[in-house]
Amino acid sequence: MLEIRNVSKVYDDGTHALREVTFNVKDGEFLVIIGLSGSGKSTLLRCINRLIEPSSGQIIYHGQNVTAANPAELRRIRRQIGMVFQHFNLVKRSSVLNNVLSGRLGYVSTLPSLLGIWSTADKALAMANLELVGIAHKAQNRADELSGGQQQRVGIARALMQNPTLMLADEPVASLDPALSDSVMQYFEKLNQERGTTVLCSLHVLGLARRYATRIIALKAGELVYDGDPQGIDEQRFREIYGDEAVEHSLR
Repeated sequence: MLEIRNVSKVYDDGTHALREVTFNVKDGEFLVIIGLSGSGKSTLLRCINRLIEPSSGQIIYHGQNVTAANPAELRRIRRQIGMVFQHFNLVKRSSVLNNVLSGRLGYVSTLPSLLGIWSTADKALAMANLELVGIAHKAQNRADELSGGQQQRVGIARALMQNPTLMLADEPVASLDPALSDSVMQYFEKLNQERGTTVLCSLHVLGLARRYATRIIALKAGELVYDGDPQGIDEQRFREIYGDEAVEHSLR
């Protein structure tokens, strides 16, 4: 179980990105975080694996205090937590295979990885993960030769190299058109349903959240304003979450 306990984040410029956010996530859930840009979605996800340091509160994952972990402990915890980013974060001039293999950095020595020396087992795992997301045939292509949807699938395959029990996805389809968005979200659904991987995914569009989430939480100005069933967001609740921009979103 993942426990978020009274987590707040105040940036150096005084911005309150998160305000006393508290919720739990059971193993095997597909939790989608919704809210407008600037609501705190990305900050929350990055606090969970401490890419961003919370200002206060605790984050507990399977009994491990992430917020209090020293560097060695944090390295071990992060092995359990995969991360997929909105803008892919690939090394564009490197091959697809090498990008995926970089997901093993938490398990291997620094020097061999810098020299591109990987074990046969790691290479086989990388190819298996590329096969899972349907682009094993692109393994030797440069990352910047791929479409946006294909690059995001490389990002998913890279995250899978950690064999994570928890997958964080920060607006993973924000840069994609609707058809590609569904395609990418289906891979997260497959991981959740077939591997039992817990998924926390931030999304801007309620329609996608309703389609894939087993549970939704909503943030507004850094505060938790909804936690419940995806179908429980009626028009009134929708407008409370999205405010004046509600008319730009679809309830379908």
